[in-house]
Amino acid sequence: MKLCILGLGYIGLPTAVMFANSGLKVIGVDTNEEVIHAVNSKVPLIEEPELPERLAMAVESGNLHAHMEPQKADAFIITVPTPIHRDKSADLSYVKKAVESVLPYLEKGNLVVVESTVPPRTILDVVCPILAKSNLEVGKDLYVVYSPERVTLGNIFYELKNNSRIIGGINEISSVKAKELYEKIVKGQLLFTDATTAEMVKVIENTYRDINIAFANELTRIAEQIGVNVWEAIELANHHPRVNIHQPGPGVGGHCIAVDPWFLVELAPELAKLIKCSREINDYMPLYTAIKIQKILNENNVLKGKAAILGLTFKANIDDCRESPSIELISKLQEMGLQCMAYDPWLKDKKFDCQTLYLEEALQDADILVILVGHAQFKRIDINTAGQLMNHRIILDTKNHVDLKTWAKKGFKTYLLGKCN
Repeated sequence: MKLCILGLGYIGLPTAVMFANSGLKVIGVDTNEEVIHAVNSKVPLIEEPELPERLAMAVESGNLHAHMEPQKADAFIITVPTPIHRDKSADLSYVKKAVESVLPYLEKGNLVVVESTVPPRTILDVVCPILAKSNLEVGKDLYVVYSPERVTLGNIFYELKNNSRIIGGINEISSVKAKELYEKIVKGQLLFTDATTAEMVKVIENTYRDINIAFANELTRIAEQIGVNVWEAIELANHHPRVNIHQPGPGVGGHCIAVDPWFLVELAPELAKLIKCSREINDYMPLYTAIKIQKILNENNVLKGKAAILGLTFKANIDDCRESPSIELISKLQEMGLQCMAYDPWLKDKKFDCQTLYLEEALQDADILVILVGHAQFKRIDINTAGQLMNHRIILDTKNHVDLKTWAKKGFKTYLLGKCN
């Protein structure tokens, strides 16, 4: 069986590697020439445990090769991005271009799978009409399925194999064809439904998490006003057998949770009131945190100071900065007149103007140290060295990540997002 995977990013490349190492011939396709060269050279541009070793095995076996253009295959999997426009509407341009790009290569009996997160009805209203231009009868000559990825960065290979997978075919034979493909790499359950329900399921999963985080972030603001430590309150509440409140923070980022709920708001704006409100709460948190930082500096008689920002990725222990709230927060601080120097140990190259590749440079002459991401490396900061480098010994932890009592013993004024000092 020959497989063509379009999009070699955080999901597409590990997926291609998994199929190649299971014995399939895989053609990986991406529009970025640097990505093509990196894959064929066995040097991935993204950080993911086990990826370098697995990629090398796939390429050296001859089962995986990357190209700029698709090729004829038995099945095509689309894993391209689906961002949002400025007005929060879904940007399906990458999906459309990917589907259009395979039209010259489609043959009778081919399977087309979309894994990219899309608004419900995209398969029926967007993908199938494009595929119909192939002059193959969709559903009879050409099988179409929506099967969303359900993995977390940093644990992709385990979850690709062991997580259950939704298979949403436009008809029964499409689902059967997709089952035959995915059971080559998936040991978890294969759950069948129709394409639109599968699209809805994926968006529901990420929207649930966004709403839960918004609840935690709203509790954070209330706790600071009434003098409660929200982290302690949430931890105790979660001891209830039917309560599972997520953790608060300076915002929500990533390619899924910060984006996908807007798909439902766009489809039903008059009905998606809770979803829209949750998005607005989470989108406000970078500004809320920036205001808190400015207030802390004012309380310590620091005007127009320097903030050492620790963490630029959207979550801990990965190198992905997509939709990261850290970027928005830094922008807000700069608008307030504060100087910012950011450091992230997971970013090996400089991606932002205010970024440094050295922790010491970020801390030098800083008036406040702000932890925005819970990277493991931040627990190992030498507090004495940090204090010597900084102008003022002030720390704000927005993730309840470090032991602030230890920092206080070293002479730091300590602050925690979600706790009124």
